[in-house]
Parts: sequence; C-alpha cells; structure tokens
Amino acid sequence: MANKRDYYEVLGLKKGASAAEIKSAYRKMALKHHPDQNKEAGAEAKFKEINEAYQVLSDSQKKQQYDQFGHAAFDQGMGGGAGGGNPFSGAGQGPFQWSYQQGAGGANPFEGMDFNDPFDIFENIFSGGFGGQRRARYSMRIEFMEAINGVEKIIEIGGKKRTIKIPAGANDGTRIRFDDFDITLEVAPHDRFKRDNYDLYVDQEISFTTAALGGSTEVPTINGTLKLKVKAGTQSHSLVRLRGEGVQHLQARGKGDLYVRLIVKVPEKLSRDEKHILEDLRDYEEA
Repeated sequence: MANKRDYYEVLGLKKGASAAEIKSAYRKMALKHHPDQNKEAGAEAKFKEINEAYQVLSDSQKKQQYDQFGHAAFDQGMGGGAGGGNPFSGAGQGPFQWSYQQGAGGANPFEGMDFNDPFDIFENIFSGGFGGQRRARYSMRIEFMEAINGVEKIIEIGGKKRTIKIPAGANDGTRIRFDDFDITLEVAPHDRFKRDNYDLYVDQEISFTTAALGGSTEVPTINGTLKLKVKAGTQSHSLVRLRGEGVQHLQARGKGDLYVRLIVKVPEKLSRDEKHILEDLRDYEEA
C-alpha cells in the first residue's frame, strides 16, 4: 500500500470532494486515459489507477473508511473487504475494466452503439460483484416525446442487432432487461413540458385583460392543443388541472394529469389610451 498514490490526488481532487465532483473528475480522467483513446505508454496503468480510485471514492462506505484510515483500510486484516480482505482482490481495476472489449471472439460489445455521451461507455457496471457473473448495463438517451409515446430502437451490440421496445410512459432511470444485459434510459428534457412522475406541467402566458375579465387560451398538450377557459379575476401563477392529459402509466391503465400554470403577462409598453384606461382604473380602486 505504501506505493499507492492518494486516491483524491489520482482524480485531481481535494479531500472531502462531493459525489458530483468525484463523478465529474472521473469522467474527465477516464476518457483522457482510456487505452482505446490514449496510446501513450502508461495509459493503461493510469486507467487502472483511476478506476481503483473511483471504486473507493464513489462508494460512501468505502470512502468513509478511506478518509479515516487511508489505503490501510483495505489492507489484509483491516476488514475493508468481504472477510476482511482487500475489496479489489480478484478485480484490481475498479468497476470499469479496461478489458471489457474482450468479448466472444475479441469483439467489442459497444461496437455500433450510438452513445450520446462518451462517458456512457463507462456506465457499464457488472452485477453480481467482482466474483460473480458479469451482467452488462448500458445507458441510452432518448427524446422526451419518445419516452412519452413509446418507440422502437435498433442497436448493435457485439455484432448483433437488437430491437429495443421502449414502452409509453418510460422515464429517466427506466430499465429494460434483456437476457444478458440491461439498458437504463436517460430522457432528454423538453423545452416546454416539465415532468413529475406521470404528471406534466406547462406554463401558459395570458394577457392582463384575459386574467381580469376572463376568456380562453389555447394550451399545448402532448396530444395537440386544447382551449382552456380562464375565469375572471385569475391570479398570475394559478394552476389549472387537466385530468388525464398527462403521461401513460407503465404497465397499468390510466394517465397522469397536466397542470397548466397561467402566467399573467404585464405589458411593458402601453399606448396613450391604454395608459389612461389603467389610470382611471387605479383611481377607481383607490377611491
């Protein structure tokens, strides 16, 4: 253990770094030193070192032990791993092995996979522990409306094309399980709709006169537009609930709701007549 570098130093961090800082630093370092990208001498060894550091610092329990005892926490007899052994025993390279490309026939299991973020290739964690059977996990980014409506995607893994049927109502973190691997979905945000489980939220501007006198406004939904009645005296940021206009429930009947937040738009410039009308209204209210 005496020859090991400090794990925080390996990732270019200071002790006490947050989980987000640790992950961000790991992304940059792993991409920079991955043997497939970096052909310099020592890149493979550096990549192993980076993975080992991340394996400890990304695990809250191991990180706590490391912060208290340093590398000695995982030495034989310190109780750091199962049965008191080193948690890296039998693995040694951290959670993302550089040898993941050595599949059947030496084929790259990620070949043909369209990853939006290069870091996605490092999000392949093998369940069952270091001594168990490996099960690959991939992440896939899809569009907001693809998750809402469902979509089929064709990907290629290890030279084999697979059709992935993404059900309507899928969300961030939805996992699709295959015989030998899992795919976790990452859903891109929408420019107007915000999602909370199966409910949707959308902001809709209305004029000052519509809010005061009442009227109607056309609001967007995931299935088109609807005419929404606005009551007289509506206050800005009032929420109107449209039942059943939200997201389809996964593996169940029914949909969530759509909440329309009415934002009263105050004009920045007024004509002379408009200004006189509002001044008369103010005088009336103050009388």
